[in-house]
Amino acid sequence: QVQLVDSGGGLVQAGGSLRLSCAASGHSFSTYAMAWFRQAPGKEREFVALITSGGTTNYSDSVKGRFAISRDNGKNTVELQMNSLKPEDTALYYCAARRYGSSWYNIEYQYDYWGQGTQVTVSS
Repeated sequence: QVQLVDSGGGLVQAGGSLRLSCAASGHSFSTYAMAWFRQAPGKEREFVALITSGGTTNYSDSVKGRFAISRDNGKNTVELQMNSLKPEDTALYYCAARRYGSSWYNIEYQYDYWGQGTQVTVSS
């Protein structure tokens, strides 16, 4: 059983920054693709960023150039640095893990494990 615990959300003014963290249990973290998704009220969950087991990253167009995903396999953690935040970034953010994660996966059903979510609210 793999458990993910995400944290770091909060309130921030537009233009500010937040750093989200996700800690994973288990012994196979380095083989997983790790991703961040977000969901605003009344909307479907959407892909934000991912990093493969090999360290390759990918981002949604809406956050490209503003967000950066990284991982530390020694600590079983993944982080999402969010800069230049906009009100439309307001959502519940979830980290996710996919086994056999050497390739890009950006659809939620492609992931096996999920964190509980951490709220990000950006004021205008």
